[in-house]
Amino acid sequence: MQENWSERTELLIGSQEYLKLKNAHVLVIGLGGVGAYAAEQLVRAGIGTLTMIDGDLIHLTNLNRQLPALMSTLGQAKTEVLAQRFKQINPDLNLCYYTEYIRDERMIEILNAASYDYLIDAIDTLSPKLYLLYHAYQLHIPVVSAMGSGGKLNPSQLHICDISQTYMCPLADVLRKRLHKLGIYTGIYAVFSPEEIPSRSVRLVENELNKKTMVGTISYMPAIVGCMCASVVVRVLLGYSISSDLPVPRNIKKKIASEMKINT
Repeated sequence: MQENWSERTELLIGSQEYLKLKNAHVLVIGLGGVGAYAAEQLVRAGIGTLTMIDGDLIHLTNLNRQLPALMSTLGQAKTEVLAQRFKQINPDLNLCYYTEYIRDERMIEILNAASYDYLIDAIDTLSPKLYLLYHAYQLHIPVVSAMGSGGKLNPSQLHICDISQTYMCPLADVLRKRLHKLGIYTGIYAVFSPEEIPSRSVRLVENELNKKTMVGTISYMPAIVGCMCASVVVRVLLGYSISSDLPVPRNIKKKIASEMKINT
């Protein structure tokens, strides 16, 4: 019998279900500690078409946590290193990548460039992240968004839930408030941890365009968050429901209920 690299996956989910993954197109934006691992899990799971975006080059400080970071790849574009790697995993992968920081009209252009079955948001800066989530929501592109993994050590505190159920995560807290102002209260999956960030792990930085602080990060936390994001995509594409027993704030429940009444 001829060997098939996806044999173990098909054994788990079935050959017909595997075709759903093979026929799917997923967009991953941000290829840092979270996004690169998420993208690789999608490729290894058998996603047939992948678009990935990141404008960053591999830096020495990426070595402690980022998948494409090696001494031999320093200074290279993350997109190009990962593209070569992913083609070594699945030569038949339909792969598109943009080595650029996307924002404003360019982001909308890319979101409209294809019919994406799912989007993984692995952006780690607030403004482009908010802009991406808002426009993806408006375009009805399903999203799972990675919240902050910096300053966290305990993977058992990670949750997958609706963004309305997130709490005690500084990035998620700010995103929720700003999304509320844009009329979005629910409908975006999030991977987050309420683990408290120790003050010693945060440092103010200067001469950075997009960041005012640097947060210490351990090797495994971004990787686990990325794997959890990929799991959301795979399970939803296969038709599984994803739910969380975390509470939804009462005021958000009322807002959602009132909007449902208006829409009906």
